[in-house]
Amino acid sequence: MMPIEPQSWHRGLVARWWSLFRVGGPEVEYFRRFVEAGRPALDVACGTGRLLVPYVESGLDVDGCDVSADMIALCAAAAEAVGASPDLHCQAMHELDLPRRYRTVYVCGGLGLGSTREQDQEALRRLYEHLEPGGLLVLDNEVPYSDSAHWGLWPSGTRGSLPEPVQAPGDRRLGPDCDEYALQSRLLSLDPLLQQESWEINAYRWRAGELVAEETHLLTSNLYFMGEIVMMLEGAGFANVEVRGAYNDQPPTADDAFLVYLARRP
Repeated sequence: MMPIEPQSWHRGLVARWWSLFRVGGPEVEYFRRFVEAGRPALDVACGTGRLLVPYVESGLDVDGCDVSADMIALCAAAAEAVGASPDLHCQAMHELDLPRRYRTVYVCGGLGLGSTREQDQEALRRLYEHLEPGGLLVLDNEVPYSDSAHWGLWPSGTRGSLPEPVQAPGDRRLGPDCDEYALQSRLLSLDPLLQQESWEINAYRWRAGELVAEETHLLTSNLYFMGEIVMMLEGAGFANVEVRGAYNDQPPTADDAFLVYLARRP
């Protein structure tokens, strides 16, 4: 069976929604500690700057990269608004080629999105090459069984309901421009053999109650279990790989929806 062609939805209205409403979260302060302990740092898949902008606002030396030009432009604007001008690069993780080397590289929610598994392995190798000797990679990843409803689609004979039906737009969010925005996603397919999902997202924008823009984008996502990521990190050259629970510095448990991986370049 052939994998689905990689797709990414992080552009256009989706990128704008991210910049307006995807803020905060436990990851911001969790990753900050690693950045403060080892700089310069690189935010890989930085998006619109959910982590990067608070860091550079407080004076931390952090660069960023993302595959989406729209995300990078919005991140630059957000950084400028707080008086910062970090070096930002529009590059895919598996094509990363920057002039600088870092004490800390972190990836928050980026591994496996819109890529092939071969590209994910190459991405880890590139991250290794961008670390100084002794530098630390901090990477989080959502476990495949985090959503009980979708985990129930893994056994044979359970995926007849896919693709999920199209639904009306979700709750509207009011932006600072007085426009309203909404996102609505649905699972199109799941392949347990390839450990790959395909998603569709519909993005909407209203002005004065009138729908003025609507976009549809696709996203492919590669799903990884803990042991796979540990082996991939070791295969990329990392040593002393440590796995922690969801932003809590505790040993991982089967109830953690996200796992955090710490890996050093020797």
